[in-house]
Amino acid sequence: MDETTTEDGQTVYVSRDEGDRGSKGPFFVVYSDEDRGNRYGYLCGNCERIDNAMDPMGRIECNVCGNVRKPTEWDAAHE
Repeated sequence: MDETTTEDGQTVYVSRDEGDRGSKGPFFVVYSDEDRGNRYGYLCGNCERIDNAMDPMGRIECNVCGNVRKPTEWDAAHE
């Protein structure tokens, strides 16, 4: 796994073999420990930043470059 640092100086670990497809590049799973015991979030494969947000439907959007992963859940009530 690759190491990277958050904006507050915490070392986190990027799993390049775990991820989901985004509109501009993949989103890789990030862990707070090397043992993959605590998931931290996602790293945008397009701009290599951790600054992203996930909504309740599982949609991820990078706040830096606009890379988007489609929702993992679908609710007809939102149509």
